[in-house]
Amino acid sequence: MDGNKTLGKEEMEDLIKTLKNRFDENLHRHKKLEWNNIQEKLVANPDKLWSLNEMEKSGGEPDVIDFDEKTNEYIFCDCSPESPKGRRSVCYDREALEARKKYPPKTSALDMASEMGIELLDETQYRHLQSLESFDQKTSSWLKTPADIRKLGGAIFGDFRFGRVFIYHNGADSYYGARGFRALLKI
Repeated sequence: MDGNKTLGKEEMEDLIKTLKNRFDENLHRHKKLEWNNIQEKLVANPDKLWSLNEMEKSGGEPDVIDFDEKTNEYIFCDCSPESPKGRRSVCYDREALEARKKYPPKTSALDMASEMGIELLDETQYRHLQSLESFDQKTSSWLKTPADIRKLGGAIFGDFRFGRVFIYHNGADSYYGARGFRALLKI
């Protein structure tokens, strides 16, 4: 990446239009929220718009899923039906990437999220997202892993099968073509 984390005027307008269309088409995700308030926040936070654009470019289809009254922040989350295509085949974190000597992936979920200015969903956030509609019915997504599990070499991921959310574990150095990560961004 080139370090320039801003969008041009036309890119910004295109992204806001895309986000508004997605907002309007998926009102069940944010029944009590008003687009004009969200757009004001977006325009006032160009660095966050850049991160949302990175989410969009990697296939995340970000949409507003909540509003945190305590922090006065809107919460955008990847709402693509499956784990974002541009974020698959990655291990969990840098430590796992460096430990993998044979056939290492190009990057890790945590490194990629950090570069994009976003954060992986934790288990609670993932379950909330799944309460809005069913995601990851054919793929899976790495989740922010508790330190005690990560310390033992593992990492957790989730998916939706047989009408329910499943949370599993795997070695943090594993990676699969059908596993990426979902993230959120607070604005």
